Amino acid sequence: MDLTKIQNPEFLKDMSVSELNELAAQIRTFLIENISKTGGHLASNLGVVELTIALHYVFHSPADKIFFDVGHQCYTHKILTGRAAEFPTLRQYGGISGFEKRRESEHDVWEAGHSSTSLSAALGMAVARDLHHDHYSIVPVIGDGALGSGLAMEALNEIGSEHRDMVIVFNDNNMSISRNVGAMTRGFARLRAGRSYNEFKNNMKVGLNQSEFGKVMYHGMKNFKDSVKNSLVDQGIFGEFNLEYMGPVDGHNIRDLIRVLTVAREHGGPVVVHVITQKGRGYAPCEKDRKGVWHGVGPFDINTGKQLHETPAGFKSWSALIADTVTELADKDDSIVALTPAMINGSALNEFFAKYPERSFDCGIAEEHTATFAAGLATSGMHPFMAVYSSFLQRAYDEINHDICRQDLPVVIGIDRAGLVGEDGETHHGVFDIGFLKPIPNLILAQPKDAAEARSLLKTAFASSHPFAIRYPRGEISCRQLPPAELIRVGSWSVFHDAPENKAAVFAYGPDVDRILSKIQVNDLPVTVVNCRFFKPIDTACIDQFAKRGIPVIVFETDMKESGLAASILEYLCDSHQTMNLTRMGIGDEYVQQGAVNLLRRDEGIDLNSLYEKLMELL
Repeated sequence: MDLTKIQNPEFLKDMSVSELNELAAQIRTFLIENISKTGGHLASNLGVVELTIALHYVFHSPADKIFFDVGHQCYTHKILTGRAAEFPTLRQYGGISGFEKRRESEHDVWEAGHSSTSLSAALGMAVARDLHHDHYSIVPVIGDGALGSGLAMEALNEIGSEHRDMVIVFNDNNMSISRNVGAMTRGFARLRAGRSYNEFKNNMKVGLNQSEFGKVMYHGMKNFKDSVKNSLVDQGIFGEFNLEYMGPVDGHNIRDLIRVLTVAREHGGPVVVHVITQKGRGYAPCEKDRKGVWHGVGPFDINTGKQLHETPAGFKSWSALIADTVTELADKDDSIVALTPAMINGSALNEFFAKYPERSFDCGIAEEHTATFAAGLATSGMHPFMAVYSSFLQRAYDEINHDICRQDLPVVIGIDRAGLVGEDGETHHGVFDIGFLKPIPNLILAQPKDAAEARSLLKTAFASSHPFAIRYPRGEISCRQLPPAELIRVGSWSVFHDAPENKAAVFAYGPDVDRILSKIQVNDLPVTVVNCRFFKPIDTACIDQFAKRGIPVIVFETDMKESGLAASILEYLCDSHQTMNLTRMGIGDEYVQQGAVNLLRRDEGIDLNSLYEKLMELL
């Protein structure tokens, strides 16, 4: 069929199982072909094709609320709800999102970019439904990786207590981004083998329903059924939370999925349907992936599975540069340990984990735990390096504040994917960390402009006895002929292209420093460039110098203006009773959409052309 002609999922209900299987194969081909051009979350979406078809076959969206934890596995859902024609714009500037978006469709009833939110949202929806005396199904789909998060556990605790009607689909592929870790994973493995109870229950139901007496007897046997259930199968964590458990069921068998989901829909109370899926199903490179390489990908060659973008010779990703430097430092210091919340591959810590397995800890999708775990290590003589994406770091804010910084512990925090990240959009842009970290006492916060400075900042961080956070962007950086790392005076800035006759200055940070410097030199502008590599503490002596010179200053930021670098400079000027002709450039009070970073920066007025125009006005 022509997938681009689909308007809503109601057509599924007129299809046979064989036709649904043909549709699943067609959708899988469609996903591979389209994601190979746009990039996106491939493996996770290939794993839920049949499950999503079955959900829309059994339930009635949007009256029934079907939604996906995190939302990056919603591509089949988008196809079935009328958005296949827009897939060439997936994750592109002005196009459809790679996550569920409420503004896109009435079928997108919840949106997120972080894991483990679906169960709390589902309970909220269920309580609201019941208070309104409505009748519809609420169907969150959550993976085994997301269930390890504290937020999901908190939600399960209250769901078991509230006992509201909902169907929780537990999508079990033994993977989150990379392979799952922790004791809970072993419990899920036991559940995968526990078919005996459900087979017994179904056989008993069929047998007793042959007569009226049997039907009465069956409905009066709840206590007996519970005892049988407890004796025949370990329901694991779900039984402990007072949730009814069904499964496991093959997540790629549409007939079985329809059967179990139909029973669950009529069940009453919260019920968990345990579905076993294969992440990356139907595309060999994805099926073989155990490191999370195919979780989120750029454009690739379908036939070879080769990524079309290659890192140029002499370059590394910022993540790899930081991780390699930490590994070098750990070679000489056995107190250095590495922690990450399920981001070994994303934060390029593979080599460290392979080289020092006893000093490496993948904490699962649990940022809060990771931070406090690091604090505990630091109290006992270890020097932890905690690598976490900026957009995920905000989930551990209390732990950074209360457990790490309040105790003034020497934890080094690698803030990966800082700044605008591009196609993942609003939920993943790492533009808030400067603002929310600056107010915390004892914390040192910095960002390097290049590879050499990154290595020196890391050396400085591990020599410090205070919490030290280093932020670095997504992308690649030249690593040719790097000098030895040197200690940097904490709070110091560096000045370039300075001369007494200069008529303006630009204060900037990160890789933009060298880009701005190059543009100024090419155009032979009388402008000084200041590398504001520390956000906290700031270089007050440098600020004093430029305040006395009286030349206009542009503070060029690629993160939120609110509580950013310029805000710190203005606060200092106010407190020290000084004046400065200061212009702020940065992201305004808004969330930034998805798209190529150069387009987003143009829209926000934080590209180099916008800066050049401002400079020419001043000059």
